[in-house]
Amino acid sequence: QVQLVESGGGLVQTGGSLRVSCAASERTFIHIAMAWFRQAPGEERELVAAINWNGDNTYYTDSVKGRFTISRDNANFTVYLQMNSLKLEDMAVYYCADRNGPSIIIRGRPLVKSDMDCWGKGTLVAVSS
Repeated sequence: QVQLVESGGGLVQTGGSLRVSCAASERTFIHIAMAWFRQAPGEERELVAAINWNGDNTYYTDSVKGRFTISRDNANFTVYLQMNSLKLEDMAVYYCADRNGPSIIIRGRPLVKSDMDCWGKGTLVAVSS
């Protein structure tokens, strides 16, 4: 089973940038879709961004479009989330997750929590004003 370990979270001021990374443990990483979710206190875990197996298809939730970029390095079994122009509402625990399949669109809709097979433990992104 793939193990996912996030890193790169921290405290940043509004308008700042941060990059979080997710390292996967298994070589099968290259055949699976990856995604970043986030969960703020008292809120549901929501999809932030997703990337298909070879990186040529990505999805972003509306609130992060134009500010966040998801990418992957299959040679190093790592997926990244570059976050720019951070806002207070971006503050959350960010989770990396994988899905044992290549696509990020399932029956015409983006990935949801229940589609994912494996989760990391999360990394906190804190944004201060």
